[in-house]
Amino acid sequence: MTNRKIENIVKGQKLQILAENATVQQACRCMFDCGTGSVLVVDDQQRLTGIFTGRDAVRTLAQGKNAEITTLSQVMTPNPVTISPESRAIDALRTMNEFGFRHLPVVESGKLVGILTRSAFHGMEIDQLDTEVHIWECIR
Repeated sequence: MTNRKIENIVKGQKLQILAENATVQQACRCMFDCGTGSVLVVDDQQRLTGIFTGRDAVRTLAQGKNAEITTLSQVMTPNPVTISPESRAIDALRTMNEFGFRHLPVVESGKLVGILTRSAFHGMEIDQLDTEVHIWECIR
């Protein structure tokens, strides 16, 4: 079914959330321990301010920055694109495909409610996106 609501996909998720002043080392440890590819970064009021992913970790280390002292606020992707839980799964896939994201935070009324990764989607949803992309490429 390609009309699944995102709220049904993220229901019951345990989010990996760190403060902006957490270090890259702490974020990498969190991702490793939890088997996730990202952590969500929040300010003092628990509002989403950024996302830190494995790609950010590689970029940070490749630049020679010290993971023990570099804070997430220095290297995170700030103000990430988000999606609401009322949206459909295919809409999330379209957004992820359009921007080249592997992680998409889910926010409702300023509150974090989940995060989507491509592995959260069913074959039919991925097939629909692949068909749409193919059709778009054919008409361009």
